[in-house]
Amino acid sequence: MFPLGSVLFPHAELPLHVFEPRYRALTEACLAGDGEFGVVLIERGSEVGGGDTRFSVGTVARIVAAGRLPDGRYLLATVGTRRLRVREWFPDDPYPRAEVELLAEAVPAPDAQDARADVERLLKRVLAMAAELGEAPQAVGIELDDDPVQAGFQAAAAAPIGPLDAQRLLELDDPGERLGELRRLLAEQAELLELRLSGA
Repeated sequence: MFPLGSVLFPHAELPLHVFEPRYRALTEACLAGDGEFGVVLIERGSEVGGGDTRFSVGTVARIVAAGRLPDGRYLLATVGTRRLRVREWFPDDPYPRAEVELLAEAVPAPDAQDARADVERLLKRVLAMAAELGEAPQAVGIELDDDPVQAGFQAAAAAPIGPLDAQRLLELDDPGERLGELRRLLAEQAELLELRLSGA
């Protein structure tokens, strides 16, 4: 398990710079195995040094590329695959470990397609306004997948939201509910950005 200060969503990319000895050991174990590990958001505490409190819902990350630096650090390219829930944490020996269950996604309701379209429109608007303010979003011209489940995760990963809002979205089992919450969050963001752009 790799507790972090940010949320990883399924289908999202996560580059990692691994320097702590315990996470170097985790990386080596993953590379020798199936290349997968769990990512959870730290609720309280720091990424470095341990002693943190962690949320129980996270995402399985798969290593797609790895480079080892001469001093033993690793540079990893990883991608989220599916959601998980921690059933039990084990002692951090030599790195954080847990028993987890994989979470299934509910079948989207028919109206989820309408919500997907609204979210895509709002996300493009929010990212364009953020770019106008010089806040350099990652992809202004984002196109969401037709599948409402994947689209919800893509939008959540690209939206300029804080880690607690992101965690709340990750924990939702219903894709339609996730898209509805995204629509609300993005509409709020759009109003705030419009005020800033108008100088109010």
